[in-house]
Amino acid sequence: MDTSIFAALAEPSRLRIIELLREGPLTVGDIAIQTGLRQPQASKHLRVLSDAGLVEVQRDANKRYYKLRQEPFLEMEAWLESCRRVWDERFDRLDHYLKELQGKD
Repeated sequence: MDTSIFAALAEPSRLRIIELLREGPLTVGDIAIQTGLRQPQASKHLRVLSDAGLVEVQRDANKRYYKLRQEPFLEMEAWLESCRRVWDERFDRLDHYLKELQGKD
């Protein structure tokens, strides 16, 4: 699992940008308006998200639209699912152990 993804998402403004992009592609100007950031700040956050592989740029004439990339989110989902399986197994063992203890009383 690439930790740069989590580092990029740890900043609240970048997480807000990701939430906005879930609805569809946006220009940096649209993102700046909707987040309340200045355009240079929005561009800086988009650069970090792009470097982490979370967003990509599509050009349309003189505009650049930012959109989410699916692959890193699928990778995160797979990683989280593996963690979930480990915890489910541990909770199942704990449940079994507690039932054994109850049976001894």
